[in-house]
Amino acid sequence: MGVAGDVTEAELAILRLLWEGGPSTARQLIDRLYPEGRSLAHPTVQKLLDRLEAKGCIRRDRTGPVQVFEAAIGRDDLVDRRLRRLADQLCGGSLGALFSHLVRGRRMPARDRKVLRDFLETLDEGAKDHGGEGET
Repeated sequence: MGVAGDVTEAELAILRLLWEGGPSTARQLIDRLYPEGRSLAHPTVQKLLDRLEAKGCIRRDRTGPVQVFEAAIGRDDLVDRRLRRLADQLCGGSLGALFSHLVRGRRMPARDRKVLRDFLETLDEGAKDHGGEGET
């Protein structure tokens, strides 16, 4: 069994639809993924749904006449897991090193810098409240 951080691009497309549109049937997902129609779409989407369920990323409601699927993992949770895994793989687990690679040499708008400063300030305040230096 995989983990939620290991979703493929095709699986991510389904998760995006569920995050944006809420619980959906397989037919609704197929119609949104393949608006032009495609004969192989149903088995393909069904296989993706099965894999996402096995990974714990979606839930399937079998109580009604038609199965309904919903995201079992939030977008923020998936982003967090993927970035942490990336930090582990490429930066020895350091989120700071990963972040510095992301922003180095790029222009960061003032509002993004403010959001980052505010976030770091919140982290610093939380560390003071817990008597630590903010390391986890």
